[in-house]
Amino acid sequence: MSGTTGIVVACPCGEVYEVRPEYAGRLLECPSCRRHLRAGQTPSASRAPAPGVDPAFDRDVFLLRERIFTITSKYEVWAEAGTPILYVERPTYPIRTLVAYVVAIIATLVVTGWVAAPLGRDGGELLFLLVFPLAAFVFLVVSMSLRPLRHVTIYRDESRGEPLLRVLQDQRVALLTRTYTVVTVAGERLAKLRKTYLHNVIRKRWYVASPGGEPLAMAIEDSMVLSLLRRVLGPFFGFLRTNFIFVRGRDEEIFGEFNRKFTLLDRYVLDLSADAGRTFDRRIALALGVMLDSGERR
Repeated sequence: MSGTTGIVVACPCGEVYEVRPEYAGRLLECPSCRRHLRAGQTPSASRAPAPGVDPAFDRDVFLLRERIFTITSKYEVWAEAGTPILYVERPTYPIRTLVAYVVAIIATLVVTGWVAAPLGRDGGELLFLLVFPLAAFVFLVVSMSLRPLRHVTIYRDESRGEPLLRVLQDQRVALLTRTYTVVTVAGERLAKLRKTYLHNVIRKRWYVASPGGEPLAMAIEDSMVLSLLRRVLGPFFGFLRTNFIFVRGRDEEIFGEFNRKFTLLDRYVLDLSADAGRTFDRRIALALGVMLDSGERR
């Protein structure tokens, strides 16, 4: 290695690895026990708990694993050491959603038939320009209006006996912009999450604002080049995974990452280590991370 000294990473499971210097500060996964360790840092004593913060949220790294083969969107949330700390659910309501689509199709056929009848067979071009966009609009509005709201609930554990946080879907019909409200179980509003569909055409992004509308942060796809490649090639067998960076301020300071791991199961790492002062509410960060997956259908 031309005399270059690598960085030794020692895992509590007993395995010891040496990695290249450029990996300093990065979050790595032990191939033996799957524990996550930061290169260049040795395990230290637990920091003093932050006053007024639930221990489950008082951390810099959250590991999310989505359960597969379930109708409801379910996530297990682990600490960096691999211990379970939270459980997340977002219902999908498949039967009610199917009914909404059926009613929307019927309404679309009725409306388009009523509009197309006066045009007759001679109005081919006008039929295409008027009826097809109208059909799409009617289908979207009716189906969105009838589909149930899909709120997210974050629980203490899988028993669902103690809810800690909720992400409320604010509206059913959202043609250009959709918003969500992060609230505590006591009803305190923490933040507003917003995504604009037009922005997603080029580069996906989510905006975070205070309850009063003050901008707090933004989650944006990690690379413009990769964003464009994903639009053309899709995930490309998992090699073009959609990852996000968290930025804030006019200079778009990066203070966090939300990365999807290359595994058979959907696994994610929410890493906020760059926010050393923990000035960004971890409850909001975790809520945003869940929405970056379930809200984008990644």
